[in-house]
Amino acid sequence: MTATDDENDGQATERVVIRDRRKIDQKSESKAPTAKGKASVGAHRAAEPEEEAPVAEPEAEEPKPALGAELEALRTELEERTHDLQRVTAEYANYRKRVDRDRGAAAEQTTGAVLTALLPVLDDIDRAREHGDLVGPFASVAESLTALTGKLGLTAFGEKGDAFDPNRHEAVAHQTSGDVTEPTCVEVMRRGYTLGERLLRPAMVAVADPE
Repeated sequence: MTATDDENDGQATERVVIRDRRKIDQKSESKAPTAKGKASVGAHRAAEPEEEAPVAEPEAEEPKPALGAELEALRTELEERTHDLQRVTAEYANYRKRVDRDRGAAAEQTTGAVLTALLPVLDDIDRAREHGDLVGPFASVAESLTALTGKLGLTAFGEKGDAFDPNRHEAVAHQTSGDVTEPTCVEVMRRGYTLGERLLRPAMVAVADPE
């Protein structure tokens, strides 16, 4: 083999090596992505919109009245209820007074009717006392009856010398006298009776007028 042949062999080997390096570099470039490719991939991913989670919408609240208006409404209602309570209380108080008054009047009327029926008996006791016949057991019964009627509110009136009162006395006789300065009861034929302020029976009297 000559020197020329050796040189030719050396150039061929170097070319083969260079070709092989290019192949390796090409394979490496094909396998490894370039920076530009990486940037394009990242930009593509960034451009894709991310899916957002659904947000729950708040429930619509009903409109509420202002606090001041609500407070004023409550105050007005309280005043109305207070006035109603006061009116009912006054009506009940008047009703109780009326019932008590009617009950008292009914009781007094019943008592008056019973005592009026006993007045003739009391007249007999008075006549017996005037004549001195009120003695013994009859005297005890008479005193007990008089005391009982007094407890029930019965009051006797009509005495000799009382001023004549046409509202309380029944004049059955008239005469004139220089001993009196005004109409005066000079004789009592029958005593009168009252029950509290109620007149049960007027007194029967003889009246003397001044001369």
